[in-house]
Amino acid sequence: PFKTFSDLLDYARANPGKLSYGSTGTGTSPHLLMEEVSMKTGVQFLHVPFKGNADSTQALLGGHIMAQSDSSGWGRFVDAGQFRLLVTFGTQRTKRWPSVPTANDLGLDMVYSSPYGIVGPHGLEPKVVKILHDGFKKALDDPEHQKALDQLDQELWYRSSEGYAKYARETLQRERALIERLGLLAK
Repeated sequence: PFKTFSDLLDYARANPGKLSYGSTGTGTSPHLLMEEVSMKTGVQFLHVPFKGNADSTQALLGGHIMAQSDSSGWGRFVDAGQFRLLVTFGTQRTKRWPSVPTANDLGLDMVYSSPYGIVGPHGLEPKVVKILHDGFKKALDDPEHQKALDQLDQELWYRSSEGYAKYARETLQRERALIERLGLLAK
């Protein structure tokens, strides 16, 4: 029913706690993103956690929830006209849906990304790290990998081993603080 993200927020403001949205589970990045939106906008959402994006997508298709927060599983439904993409949370608008605003475009001053990385046990020998890095970097640069990213509307986001470790530490700190603030941290 919402044509824009502002429409969604207006509905949520007028109906506190009634706008239901699905995520891939409590404490996941899609859930934390919506909690941050709630804090920045002052609106209350009704979070419905699912075991994964397939369940959340089916719930949205079936009309059991009103919105979905997810990283990329919804693209084909947007293309088919079954879902309407209201906002993205990247640093720039997507190539695939350039008319859809980012959260920053709407004044929310927030960016969430869904990168992935390969990790190993603490104390892994540097020469082993280099071998693994070089092998995965070669695969990352393969044109077939870029095709897969394009299908998910994801950008290639390469970081060195040190750069990704820094990103992971910073993200962990930020998300842990949010989880603590929400009272979701296990004791």
